[in-house]
Amino acid sequence: MLTDLFSHQVLIGLAQAAAAVLLSLGTVALCRYFDVKVARETAVSLVRGLIQMSLVGVLLGVLLKGNLLIGAVILMGMIVAAAVTASRRFKELPYAFEIALYSIGAGGGATILFMLLIKALDANIGVLVPVGSMIIANCMNACAQAMERFKADVVSHAGQVEAALCLGATPAVSVSPYVQTAVYASLLPRLDMLKSLGLVWIPGVMAGMMVSGASPLYAGVYQFVIVAMILVASAISGMGVTALMQRRAFSLAGQLVLRS
Repeated sequence: MLTDLFSHQVLIGLAQAAAAVLLSLGTVALCRYFDVKVARETAVSLVRGLIQMSLVGVLLGVLLKGNLLIGAVILMGMIVAAAVTASRRFKELPYAFEIALYSIGAGGGATILFMLLIKALDANIGVLVPVGSMIIANCMNACAQAMERFKADVVSHAGQVEAALCLGATPAVSVSPYVQTAVYASLLPRLDMLKSLGLVWIPGVMAGMMVSGASPLYAGVYQFVIVAMILVASAISGMGVTALMQRRAFSLAGQLVLRS
């Protein structure tokens, strides 16, 4: 293991990572031209990303021959980490982590289980964890996008919502337009990803399967299955988090409590 850590291939990878970091920081510096100050957040994100991916690589190397139980434990840990990440930008909402965890768990868990049932995934941890992580990551993004859009729309239209309540509308009816836009916002990137599949981008899973000797046609079909499942998982997470946000936006008496 120690020799692997200092192999020629790893050293080359670290040099390439250093070059990527320098270019990323240079791009962030240019963002100051638009008065966008994300240098500190970007630096922290780059360091975290490199350390986390290095640790994941080592961990997967050790657990590559693990069984379904080990894979499930790893995926559950990813779901918790995704919920923490999605809720971090909503510190003013004490329930953000809770609803993110439920939504990401429902979307990611249901989709991964379905893929296992139809044999699109197997218990091999070398396949289960990478594909599962892609699904969970998209659930996380969909969850954060839906939360942000719903919160922003309700807060900016608080007067209209309260006017509807005064006229006798139920809380669900008063925010129904913002529920629709929040769910659509969480789905739009995934819909664009599905539309551009094979035209704008060729995903890494397909390329990896072809390199390993799989049929190009099967690799293309399998990649479509993965992206379709990403859309399903994102839809479940987006609808789930919006429904839970809608319930938490009002008091038991039907008063709007979601404020800026």
